Amino acid sequence: MTHAAYPALRLRRTRAAAWSRAMVAENRLSPADLIWPLFVTGGRDNREPIASMPGVERLSVDLLAAAAKEAAALGIPCLALFPNTPASARSDDGREALNPDNLMCRAIAAIKAAVPEIGVLTDVALDPYTSHGHDGVLDAEARILNDESVEILVGQSLNQARAGADIIAPSDMMDGRVGAIRAALEGENFTNVQIMSYAAKYASAFYGPFRDAVGSGGYLKGDKKTYQMDYANSGEALREVALDLAEGADSVMVKPGLPYLDIVRRVKDSFNVPVFAYQVSGEYAMIEAAVAANVLDRDKAMIETLTAFKRAGCSGVLTYFARDAARLLG
Repeated sequence: MTHAAYPALRLRRTRAAAWSRAMVAENRLSPADLIWPLFVTGGRDNREPIASMPGVERLSVDLLAAAAKEAAALGIPCLALFPNTPASARSDDGREALNPDNLMCRAIAAIKAAVPEIGVLTDVALDPYTSHGHDGVLDAEARILNDESVEILVGQSLNQARAGADIIAPSDMMDGRVGAIRAALEGENFTNVQIMSYAAKYASAFYGPFRDAVGSGGYLKGDKKTYQMDYANSGEALREVALDLAEGADSVMVKPGLPYLDIVRRVKDSFNVPVFAYQVSGEYAMIEAAVAANVLDRDKAMIETLTAFKRAGCSGVLTYFARDAARLLG
């Protein structure tokens, strides 16, 4: 690929000065590339630190307006919401997901009332609402019932759209849910509500702190390998993406993030659609642990890892570093 040989070609020439490095940089990270995940809890004026995610808190609904205003001021275009549902509202069938006055719906409404121009992305899955911690409903032998789960997920999606959600993000990994959700949204004239499908969501060890944050970890028995993807597979991810796009997804997500940049690249090259990645709780916690041990520079590690997502082909990144990264990027 080189057009000359050394010494006529010296690749260090363009690296020699900061102005030159800036001119030839192939990717640039900006606050507009970031989606900020927020965890929502009950009560008023309530901040609950999440022990496994240093610096991250659950916020009560009344505190979300301030977070949304800060995000908008920093240039962050979108917030992602995840509820911590109390045990008293959990059930085998996750029916709280259909409650128009649940934490998620109140959070959506509060943010849109405070900052109408900011995007709101909402998680669609049943694990924050079920008493067993799975993303769907179970049969008598504790197997996930796909089609029955999809019916509830459709209702959950409509519930969120009615509350004002801009992007529905199904993370459940049930077959056929994107098409069913798209049809339901069209049926209620939510034609501009987007679907960002968690198309390539792997059964990963990196989700542990997130499950603490939404309160599902203590309920989950077993694993999610019958519906989330095997981390040994990449071709399967392309089939998942192809199906979700055919069913009406506007964009797709790869989750987790850094260990799966090869999947991001393959998806981008194969489909040339907007691809997002989730720098998940375990990735965040690892960096914070390394920073606490004085083996990594936090700011440098944060910006480097987020830029890696852009280099791999991401249109944007869901990251718990969003606020701090946006402050650095200016």
